[in-house]
Amino acid sequence: MYHLRNIICGLLLLSCLSRSFAQDLDVSSPDEQLVVKLSLDRGRLYYHVFLQGKEMLEKSPLGLRGSQVDLSSSLRLIEKKSGRIDETYTEPKIKTSTVRYQANELVCKFENQNKNQLEVVFRVSNNNIAFRYHVPQTGEAANFIIEEELSGYKFPLVSTTFLTPQASPMIGWMKTKPSYEEEYVADQPLGVPSKYGVGYTFPSLFHVGDRGWVLLSETGVNSLYCGSKLSEGTKDGLYKIAFPEAGENNGIGRANPTIALPGYTPWRTLTVGNNLKPVVETTISFDVVEPLYKPSKSYSYGRSTWSWLLWQDGSINFDDQKKYIDLSAALGYEFVLVDNWWDTRIGREKIEQLAAYAKDKGVGLLLWYNSNGFWSDAPQGPKNKMNTAIARKPEMAWMQRIGIKGIKVDFFGGDKQETLKLYEDILSDANDYGLAVIFHGSTLPRGWERMYPNFVGSEAVLASENLIFTQHANDTEAFNASLHPFIRNSVASMDFGPVLLNKRHNRENNGGTTRKTTETFQLATAILFQTPVQNFGITPNNLVEMPAYVIDFMKKVPTTWDETVFIDGYPGKYCVLARRHENTWYIAGINAEEKPKTLRVSLPMLSGKEVMLYSDNQGREPQRTSVRLKKNKTLTLSLLPGGGNIIVGE
Repeated sequence: MYHLRNIICGLLLLSCLSRSFAQDLDVSSPDEQLVVKLSLDRGRLYYHVFLQGKEMLEKSPLGLRGSQVDLSSSLRLIEKKSGRIDETYTEPKIKTSTVRYQANELVCKFENQNKNQLEVVFRVSNNNIAFRYHVPQTGEAANFIIEEELSGYKFPLVSTTFLTPQASPMIGWMKTKPSYEEEYVADQPLGVPSKYGVGYTFPSLFHVGDRGWVLLSETGVNSLYCGSKLSEGTKDGLYKIAFPEAGENNGIGRANPTIALPGYTPWRTLTVGNNLKPVVETTISFDVVEPLYKPSKSYSYGRSTWSWLLWQDGSINFDDQKKYIDLSAALGYEFVLVDNWWDTRIGREKIEQLAAYAKDKGVGLLLWYNSNGFWSDAPQGPKNKMNTAIARKPEMAWMQRIGIKGIKVDFFGGDKQETLKLYEDILSDANDYGLAVIFHGSTLPRGWERMYPNFVGSEAVLASENLIFTQHANDTEAFNASLHPFIRNSVASMDFGPVLLNKRHNRENNGGTTRKTTETFQLATAILFQTPVQNFGITPNNLVEMPAYVIDFMKKVPTTWDETVFIDGYPGKYCVLARRHENTWYIAGINAEEKPKTLRVSLPMLSGKEVMLYSDNQGREPQRTSVRLKKNKTLTLSLLPGGGNIIVGE
């Protein structure tokens, strides 16, 4: 009887402790507006998200399930601790060059019936949440094969979605998908099946009725994990973390990740706001990661010309590349990108001559490479130079010797851990030889600007080359451009290749697809789209065909920003965004709707100052005027359909 009483008392004490822990499993942002509440229900772990008391995520699951160990059920809380983070960092490659990150942290340790442990780490800053798992080593097993991550996002039924589908593996041109180049659908109901039936890519934007917005993504993904996506959603609003498809990377490598123990998963991120300002201005992708190695040199960024975009494969010859070096020099640009086939159509000896010619002009060369290997049929060369360390290192040593500034590597095979390792290996080796790296036909960067000092940006979007390929891309250009500041470009640098001033998309400006947007709209994308090296679609004929002030704007527009401020907009309809470079503000507005739009915008940073306003006249031609902002800090903008406004001032 005595032992029975002890057991009963112990169970009651444990129950009381569990209840007291449960009451305290909350963590809020420093301003106390954003709150995450954790709870255990029958041994399973869940979380809720509230903003200013309004439920933004309903009861959503957490946990990991492995092949041998289940860390998603029969859990009990054994320890919790809280802390505060206050860090300041600088990173010139992102939307805001200096960031102060302040957050509250909650770390909860759980244990299952077999004494296996799981730590859940939540960091909550103003308008942002990041969480990840830590799996300690509790026995002989020194690795953990993760079969399923249960992390989910249960949205209220009032929500609509702004999502782009993940493509099935090994489809598309020369079996190069998935490459994050699918179209978005705006304001779609919850639970609509994706185009390919394999879920949705990050980042993913949700409009929670009149309560606000939630942007989902992930960060801190490297060779130790795979890239993840969102599952197909349910009609009741639940979306979960999903791993790559087995067929990606041509079927080579495990689709689900394996981590060494003790080990961490990547961060899952949520940006939560009652309006779109926190979504556009968020830096959470970079706040919770650290540089993985030191830069081998001080990397430089800037503007580049790029013959392939409008002149296509026929321009990959010595004489045309000299013309584009001359174009960059005339514009004061830092780079020229020499695209595919240069190894056979120009040759290495001539590339060395081009590099020397460019150096004399104050221009650096960037060279294109095929990632290739066994994961696609893309025929472009150079091939078999980036897929193994044995091939990469002498190639990069040659580039270093002749003064090449960076590389663009194309056609990757998916999001498996195997593929993520290739990305990281290319970046690490390139840093050893002082080469900056751009990825195309690639996955979304996940914190890489801060993690890898020589990483510049990735395509991972339905980019400007599609304006050359299809008229549909031109017909929907304004719609897509108005989405990117809120979704894709909000979490990572986006190598889109903007500013195509030719009215017709071919070499002679007299055939091919037809641009539907105005020249001012095109100029505005140089500001709206952020990446530290912009490969602009400028062509030699633009220097004589465009008004002098248009070319002057393109000579001066920067590619790195010290501050980014959201002014107004709605994804898929319009966007007005301000960016500051040193002391100069650039404000860009575009209109994706079918009717003209008049906006009165507040610009306190330029109050009482005289600014240059670039706009469209009624003939849809560009015009420039000088305007003085009144002390009330506002200005009226008139945006034509497919048109734009730009304000430049100090």
